[in-house]
Amino acid sequence: MKKAIFGGTFDPIHKGHVLIAYEALDILHLDKILFMPAGNPPNKINKKITDAHIRYDLVKKAIEDESQFEISDYEINKKENSYTYETVEFFSKYQSNIEWYFLIGGDSLMDLENWKNVERILNSCKLVVYSRSGFRVEEVLEKKSRIEKKFNNKIIFLDMPIIDISSTDIRKNIKKGINVDYSLPNGVEGIINKLHLYK
Repeated sequence: MKKAIFGGTFDPIHKGHVLIAYEALDILHLDKILFMPAGNPPNKINKKITDAHIRYDLVKKAIEDESQFEISDYEINKKENSYTYETVEFFSKYQSNIEWYFLIGGDSLMDLENWKNVERILNSCKLVVYSRSGFRVEEVLEKKSRIEKKFNNKIIFLDMPIIDISSTDIRKNIKKGINVDYSLPNGVEGIINKLHLYK
């Protein structure tokens, strides 16, 4: 079986995330996508992030009708910082019969060398990168090549259209009172409105 961990703050999850997951399923011939809402990401210590359990509920609602999508609370249940190398090592060890992939955006790839124990990440799973708005494909591929040479490992590039939706823009638009329903999976806006998030 082949599974990909799709990590992120998902603050909030949007249709772009869902489309990326579908593209990964199709292109990489995966059996499942495991959404992994971040608990305490060390790269966002000084940023205000919505409570982890609320973000978990948003993701759970967004994927509830998708048979090939799953969700894990592994990271949000950790009291200490959530490091990717710990997550991928945990799943590769305890579900060793599965071929694991890990999805990241081009923005994360640009910062990958600053992550903790990068080599352990690359040795525990197959890293998959997709392009994000604000980063040229050529720029992402060049960085990919440099990291591959540095760590003597391969990174998979997910060749798909760039999806110009961001959680940051969604939060800003909600604060301004702009309708964002077109950007959100079914049911997600209902939770956001009920809890008065991002106002």
